[in-house]
Formats: sequence, structure tokens, C-alpha cells
Amino acid sequence: MEKYIVSARKYRPSTFASVVGQTALTSTLKNAIATDKLAHAYLFCGSRGVGKTSCARIFAKTINCTNRTADGDPCNECDSCRAFNAGSSLNIVELDAASNNSVDDIRALVDQVQVAPTNGRYRVFIIDEVHMLSSSAFNAFLKTLEEPPSYVVFILATTEKHKIIPTILSRCQIFDFNRITINDMVNHLEYVANNEGIKAERSALGVIASKADGAMRDALSIFDQVAASSRGEITYRSAIENLNVLDAAYFSRLVDSFIECDVPTALLTYKEIRDHGFDSHAFINGLAAYIRDLMVTREESTRSLVDTDEATLKLMSEQASKCTPTFLYQAMSLCNDADLNYRQATAKTFLVELLLIKLCQLLSPSPIFSGDGEGQLKPIMSETSTGADMTATTTAANKPASTPMTAPNVAREPRPGVPAPDISRPRPTRRPILHTVSIIGNRSSQQQQEATPQIVNAPPLRESPYTLEQLIKAWNEYRDLDLTKRIVYNTMRASKPVENPDKKHCYTVTIEIETQREKLEEEMPNLLKFIHDKLSNDHITFELELNDGPSSPSTWSEREIIAHLSEENPNFKKFVQALKLSLT
Repeated sequence: MEKYIVSARKYRPSTFASVVGQTALTSTLKNAIATDKLAHAYLFCGSRGVGKTSCARIFAKTINCTNRTADGDPCNECDSCRAFNAGSSLNIVELDAASNNSVDDIRALVDQVQVAPTNGRYRVFIIDEVHMLSSSAFNAFLKTLEEPPSYVVFILATTEKHKIIPTILSRCQIFDFNRITINDMVNHLEYVANNEGIKAERSALGVIASKADGAMRDALSIFDQVAASSRGEITYRSAIENLNVLDAAYFSRLVDSFIECDVPTALLTYKEIRDHGFDSHAFINGLAAYIRDLMVTREESTRSLVDTDEATLKLMSEQASKCTPTFLYQAMSLCNDADLNYRQATAKTFLVELLLIKLCQLLSPSPIFSGDGEGQLKPIMSETSTGADMTATTTAANKPASTPMTAPNVAREPRPGVPAPDISRPRPTRRPILHTVSIIGNRSSQQQQEATPQIVNAPPLRESPYTLEQLIKAWNEYRDLDLTKRIVYNTMRASKPVENPDKKHCYTVTIEIETQREKLEEEMPNLLKFIHDKLSNDHITFELELNDGPSSPSTWSEREIIAHLSEENPNFKKFVQALKLSLT
């Protein structure tokens, strides 16, 4: 029985023509050989699996071949080629610098340089992962690399060119290998599948090529893995399941949901993705990348920026034509914000669901929210499932747009036919509902236009008397409600409200840094509601000011307090040093 050989070894390139995705580079090397203009040192750079070592071996084999073909490839029949194929050639020496990176290893190599070739014109020294050599080994190699014997050719290969010292780079001809495109990989995998008698869908080979991330060796290894699990027939579904790849079809379905403003479908698709075990952060990045690809496929001139197979590119172009550039730009921005906030989010699933809801709002034709293009969502429940009209009630936002923080003014003019409120009745402790909007499923467009927001009557604002001490007490009570909000807690502990003599019920809060201001602004709506309810006064407001001068002692940390005491009182410093005290 013939011994099994993995595809990465079996189909390793043996001629320049069989090297995948490096046409320009191999043509340059063939021309150099044909004109007999060989450099004494070459540096092959590129990511893993792109053919650096394979090209080095082909180059070494070709320059020693005595009977090259018309295409400039080795004949595989002369004594030199046969010795190379058998692995017994003394003219080609390979050194793995990852495990042989000392000065002694390089000195042994330099000694071999002095031996002339026994069969052929050149002795070729291939040093793989050359960036792993130590600094002293590089220095020991410099002189030989600069002026080797006429029969010596050095070929250095590396995945990290930036780690090689400039004096080495200056002595070599540098060749940068490209990442292999998905189309080139798919074509080569199709060739391998035909040779092996394996049926493979081109879309499945596209999945394998995408997973390989530009490395042909990785693509062949993954191909073997999927072929083994598929029993000789590689389908798109088997490739997706075997490699646990997040299918681009999911993203396509989601974009269709965004276009149709269909929130339920988007949320259910995300649930399906989570049920398959995919990470939510990887999902956000994958969705962002897919939307980016849609953007560049809108224009013929930029479609080359998408590295995918032709069938997928055609489908993406059709879907991109349904999207406006503004929608795609805003969608990418929302995905980027979600990516930045993901690590800090406590409810990560909620963050992703909120992202999907926002994306479904971008193309909504009936905006009812202000800013960001957010609009009316498609009703989540249909009229047939409820049996009645659905009424949605929105509450006026209590968070102001910018500092100073002020409570919103409420229109109290009664509508015709509605009696004025009785101010003798007890005032409610919650903020009043200001707007009521009715959304009825399957209405005509004329009926929807008639369903405009209506302002309802609201009780007057409370204005009970209070003292500054009562305000500070309420301030401290709110501060102590949630000790997990460390920035808010420390800010409210160090910065107390100070009465503004020019504005009634207005208090100034001086803070030290911008981060504190941002966090306190976020907290301000809840803080105002708590203070208003506690003191029964809806006119209280706060203004946030940044401290431009030196920090206040009230905001000092424990270390700053100890440093100040040590500076003011030398005996205190001696006391701390004598007892070897430290702040933990």
C-alpha cells in the first residue's frame, strides 16, 4: 500500500511555474538565471506559507542544473537534479536559524563556505528564519556574507524582516513575497482535488482559502482535514461545519434585515449565531468587515480590495447596490463603536442586540427620534397576533444635551375641553409622561401621518423650600447608593455643590479632570431625579466646571496627603521611615 503523504508536502512546488501567486517574483529569478547575472546574497521576505523556502530550493536546484528546459526550469535528469531530488546533494546546505542561532553555528557554516562544489557550479546556503540569529552571530556572518567565494550563493528567508540588522539588509537583494489571494488558492486547491479524485464545491474551497489567511501551506493542510471528514466529497456545508467558520450568509441575511428595518429577524439571526457557539466579539468584527466589503464592492474600481472568490463577489455587489453609501458609513461607525465598547460592557449580549436594533433604524422612513438617523421601527408583533392596535408610549428624555445641566421645561397649557389640574392634590414623585404616540399595525400612510405626537397636561413643577445642608445630605445619599461606580463615587465625595449667587436653585460642582465630567454628565439625569424627589423641588440644577488651577486638597489621594504631611512636618516623615510604614 502506498504511504500517505500530506498535500502540503506532496504538492510542494518543484518548478518556478508551480509556485502559486508569485508570478512577478519568479519571473525575475528566472531572468537572472537565464542571463547568468546572479547576486551573491538574496533575502526572501514574507508571511508563512507563501513559498519562500520552496523558491529558494527551486532556485538552488536550477542554477546547478546542466540541462535546463526552454522555460528555464530544472530538467530533473542531470546528476545535480537527481542528487537534489534524492536529498543527497552536497551543493545545497540548509540551516534552520531558529534552532541554530549561536556564533558557533555560524562559524561552522563559514567553514563550509570554503569547500568548493563537487558537482555543479555553485554551493547554495539556505538559512531559514534568519531573523532568529543572535546579534553576535549576525556580526560573525557579516564579512563572509559581503565577500563570499565566487561559487557561493546565500539565500536568507525570514517572516520578520524588521528584526534583521541594516548591515545584513544592505548586502542582499531583497524579494518581498505577496500574500496569496483567495482566487489563486481556490484554483490550486481545485487542481489538487482533481488529482486526488475528490469532488469539491468551489464555494467550499473558497471557505478553506479564507481560513488559510494567505498561506498556501495552511490551505493544503485544511484541505486534507476537510477532505478526511467529508469522505472524499467536500461541500460548502461540510466545510463550514468542520472549520467552525461564521458563514458570510449570516451577514447577508442581517444586512437584508437592516434594509427592511426588520428587528425581529435580526435578533433571531444573532441568536442562531450564538447557539452555534460563535463569540459575540468575533461576530461584531465579522459584521463590520462584511459591511466594509459591501462598501468597496459598490464601485467597480474598488472591487479589487475585496479578497474573495468571484461567486461571492458577485453576490456582494448585488446586495451592495441596494444600500446607500450613507447607510454603509453609518453602519460601519456603529460597528466600530460597539467593538470599542465591547470589553467594558457588562451585558455583552445586550450591547450586540442594541447594535442590531440601531442598524435596523438607519433606513427607517419615519423618524421619530432626534439625531443619528434613527427612526420608527417595524412593529415587532403583527396585527393578527395581537388582535388589536398596539400603542407605544415614549417618555421624554431627562438627560440634557450639554452642560449646564437643567431640568426640562414642561408645557402646562391645557388643551381645549380638558380641565386644569387640581394643584391641591398630592404631587407625583415620578416625572410626568409628556408624549404619547400610537403606532397601529398595517395602517395606511395617511392614517400614520395623522397619528402625530400629542402633548398631554402635566402637573406643575414642585418648589418646596430646602437648605444647603439638606441638598448636601441628599447628594451624599445618592453617592452611597452604588459604590461600584468608583469614578462617580470619588467625584461626588471630593466635589460638593456650591450655591451660585447669580442663579436661583443653581449649584456649581468643580471637578478636576475631563473623565470625571463625562461620567458625572452620564449620571446627571438619575442624580437630578433623586435630588428633585428627595427635596420635592424640580428647579434644582447643577453646572459642571473644570478646575484650571492646582488640585484642591479635598481631591487629593491618600498618597498625596501623606506626601503633603511629610513636606510640612519633617518629624512625620522620620516617623514613617523609622517604622518602615508603607501605603497599601
